[in-house]
Amino acid sequence: MFKKLPFILMTLTFVLVLAACGSKNDAGTTNGAASNGSGEGTAAAELSGNILAVGSTALQPLVDQAGQKFMAVDEYKNVTVQVQGGGSGTGLTQVSDGQATIGNSDVFAEEKIDDAAKVSELKDHQVAVVAIAPVSNKDAGVTDLTKQQLIDIFSGKVKNWKEVGGKDQAIVIVNRPGSSGTRATFEKFALGTKVEDIQGSIQEDSSGTVKKLVAETPGAIGYLALSYLDDSLQVLKYEGVEATVENVESGAYPVWAYEHMYTKGEPDAATKAFLDYILSDEIQQKDVTELGYIPVSGMKVKRDAAGNVTK
Repeated sequence: MFKKLPFILMTLTFVLVLAACGSKNDAGTTNGAASNGSGEGTAAAELSGNILAVGSTALQPLVDQAGQKFMAVDEYKNVTVQVQGGGSGTGLTQVSDGQATIGNSDVFAEEKIDDAAKVSELKDHQVAVVAIAPVSNKDAGVTDLTKQQLIDIFSGKVKNWKEVGGKDQAIVIVNRPGSSGTRATFEKFALGTKVEDIQGSIQEDSSGTVKKLVAETPGAIGYLALSYLDDSLQVLKYEGVEATVENVESGAYPVWAYEHMYTKGEPDAATKAFLDYILSDEIQQKDVTELGYIPVSGMKVKRDAAGNVTK
């Protein structure tokens, strides 16, 4: 028995060593998983890609500013965000055709794209609400217009400001092209009808250019998102109601729309990170409000693609 004791002890020692190695290997596997998790974190930190957002000039200031801030975050330093205008129709067409990563739009895709199959491929990301206000040159002498007066002006029936209580001055219409979501929103919710471009009117692709022309052209009238309004313009009330955040949120002011950022299908990692960033509290509670937009979360009413409003 005593002769066998060293052999038994040796065997036990060998078993314990094997058990220890197995335990160490298990720990190594766990550490390896942790290492992989860390590696994924590193990959996230090194997220890269090129994002091209095209479309609505009403939404452009927000996307541009958010894009600059996004690229300044160390985690996204290898992601490039480019923002271009061109109007909602252009943005929707380009994202649908794969020419742009994001299609910025003031309208639902089905309002601009007739092909239901193409619409079904697009994923809607609603990032803000935009209100559109009629604006005039400050010397026109008018501060409030009714729906019918606006229809008469933009259809060419009324040609002089004196006909609607203003100065004896010819009206110059500064309009947006048919591809513009801002125009679609204004016609749908301010005029209640589409109007043809009349002879002598000016048509501009950019909200910024519309603002400049209305401010500098005697007798001019146009319409702009709240994000473009300042003291260089006369902002006109609509049916006696001011285009304010509070009036839009409550539903008292009807000329508003969601700001959409459409992707073709689910966004890739870099694009999703950018969209999540725009929807973060940092952008929604600061940049969105500072630039004259309204966070979707603040709305007390909602609107569907057909224009129906519910509380």
